[in-house]
Amino acid sequence: MSTSNFIVSARKYRPATFDTVVGQAQVTDTLKNAIKNKHLAQAYLFCGPRGVGKTTCARILAKTLNCFNMTEDIEACDQCESCKAFNESRSYSIHELDAASNNSVDDIRNLIDQVRVPPQVGKYGIYIIDEVHMLSTAAFNAFLKTLEEPPAHAIFILATTEKHKIIPTILSRCQIFDFNRIKVDDAVSYLEKISEKENVTYEPEGLHVIAQKADGGMRDALSIYDQIVSYSGNHITYKHVIENLNVLDYEYYFKMTDAFLDHQVGQAFLLFNEILDKGFDGHNFIAGLSSHLRDLLVCKDPVTIQLLEVGANISEQYKAQAGRCTPDFLFECLDICATCDIGYKSSKNQRLHVELALLRLCHIGIEKKKPDPVEISAPEKDIAPKVVSTTTSAASPKTPPKQVIPSIQIKTALAGASTPKKQETEKEPQNIVTEPAVTYGNQPVQPEAVVTAWNEFAESIKADDSRLYSILTTASPRLKEETKIFFSINSPLQKDAIDRVKQNLLKYLQSKLDNAKISLNIVLLEKPEHKKAFTSEEKFADMCEKNPSLLVLKQKLMLDFE
Repeated sequence: MSTSNFIVSARKYRPATFDTVVGQAQVTDTLKNAIKNKHLAQAYLFCGPRGVGKTTCARILAKTLNCFNMTEDIEACDQCESCKAFNESRSYSIHELDAASNNSVDDIRNLIDQVRVPPQVGKYGIYIIDEVHMLSTAAFNAFLKTLEEPPAHAIFILATTEKHKIIPTILSRCQIFDFNRIKVDDAVSYLEKISEKENVTYEPEGLHVIAQKADGGMRDALSIYDQIVSYSGNHITYKHVIENLNVLDYEYYFKMTDAFLDHQVGQAFLLFNEILDKGFDGHNFIAGLSSHLRDLLVCKDPVTIQLLEVGANISEQYKAQAGRCTPDFLFECLDICATCDIGYKSSKNQRLHVELALLRLCHIGIEKKKPDPVEISAPEKDIAPKVVSTTTSAASPKTPPKQVIPSIQIKTALAGASTPKKQETEKEPQNIVTEPAVTYGNQPVQPEAVVTAWNEFAESIKADDSRLYSILTTASPRLKEETKIFFSINSPLQKDAIDRVKQNLLKYLQSKLDNAKISLNIVLLEKPEHKKAFTSEEKFADMCEKNPSLLVLKQKLMLDFE
């Protein structure tokens, strides 16, 4: 590259026509069509990251609009008086304003006064305002009317990197164009063209690293390019680039991933130590390792392999290593790296923090040794369930004997109730009442027998669940249509408590009353409009409705109202 009258590449190779703009075809094509069809807006807003071509496109648009001999491709001719004046920075029809340093109301008022003057050369007076988000709120408000209804010869082109800082009333008056980040391949292609013009030899991998380091900005890529040329002479190599930019070599990531796959903890630790000795930060290493693992995952699917933004030689290395990795392995690696990345800054011992992550990565896929199964010897004697037999009542000597089945324990009925489940080793209470369970017959059911059986069930659970006992004894069951038993309750909570033991209660009643057709219906009464309680009895009744256990307490302590 020639050093006499040196001009930085970002200026020397700044695009001068729409076709030379890199990576913004969606913007340039729309602007060319608008010029061709004469569908020009009074204000444009160009938004996007730094170094992607916003101001460049604004200048090309302004130059093309005032060109006297526009080409068939809608490009400026560079030969007419207007184009020459623009190229020599002496045009009185195209004005540029830096809003970062001219952001006051007075600056905008001066601009508004200038807008009224028609252009001396060309058809339009074009005003390019860069970094427009830096204008104050008062300046924006002063600019509104002129921006909405400018003179016929005036066109405004605003550029900004922070669209969210522009007030909505300005946005609504502009045609908005969003500029993309420059893709790595587009940046590499442009750097190759510049290298050919400057007689600079290069390795494609080196240009890829430059493009990736630029992070989507073409101006940044050109600045880095000039820096590398100054460092390496007229021959850009991959080694020169990573040395000058302090970028970790891809080979470290490939070797580290091989250590993970081979479960070589020592090799991983030695590689990490070498990386630290070269002056690289552990946090940057983890971020780079995450990107490497992401690229390996991309290579696993032919559909996504196009997302891999590296040189051809390194791309083959990625494909080869991706063949050794399973998707599950890569998923787990990425998860461990993400956890390490999040906790790095808060860690007191950051090196150990990374080394623990490397240890976990090396142990992915190693099956943990399971403890030997413990043999459990069978009990010497099986404890058989007790069977309680029934005897024939003297009052009914002709009744045929009934087949005996295991008795129903009330303890089982409470299995789903609110009482906590007892441990198997806990001794069962001795006062649990059990009733004989027999095959259900078809004996007539008497209302008095229903109440008696119901109360027996309630007494049986009294020691284990006093709350449920209180609910069952607040009212008496009613027998209807010979076999239908109805029981009324006052709240959904009471209904839920009974529903948990409903099936066992029903089986108990069927067995006790010797009738398989018995059904149990729990009825939730609709509450009348609540009246305020005045007397002590009324207040206590309201309390018992919310907590039936109070009634049990009153009965046990034999309390009464004064």
